Amino acid sequence: MSIGEFVFQRQVETLYVDHNSWLRSLLRRKLGNAFDAADLAHDVYVQLMRKGQLPPVDESRRHLAQIANGLVIDLYRRRRIESAYLEALALLPEPLVACEETRALAIEALIEIDAALQSLSAKARKALLLCKLDGMSYRQIAVELQVSVSSVEKYIAAGLLACYQALHGSEF
Repeated sequence: MSIGEFVFQRQVETLYVDHNSWLRSLLRRKLGNAFDAADLAHDVYVQLMRKGQLPPVDESRRHLAQIANGLVIDLYRRRRIESAYLEALALLPEPLVACEETRALAIEALIEIDAALQSLSAKARKALLLCKLDGMSYRQIAVELQVSVSSVEKYIAAGLLACYQALHGSEF
């Protein structure tokens, strides 16, 4: 371990000791339970360590709260997606219901696709959903979004590429 890594590790430890109980309390109020709060507090510090950069001491709590808020949003989004998927599965006949492992993989894929869609512009996201979920033609989508057919083509291509990269982890 280099001196720089050692110093960074000590700074993270200090940040943890100084603010972890406050952060867990904040998250417990937001989430309503200590277990999720502890998990997300841990994830906050993992994110900080991955970035390799810590906030200035006088901005620590604001920075930790900002990361925590993002993780809370992600948690609720994940739960909403998981709930919708499980509700859809409940409507299937018994022989078509997937095993637990397949369900977990499908939920993970849906969450990755959701994150990819969130990274798109609002028009690109809407164009892709209108095409794939509502079965609208490019011309119909162009009218709906008040853009050219060429723009719709670009939006859908960007959306499909983002979904492909989310699922396969590769650049095209």
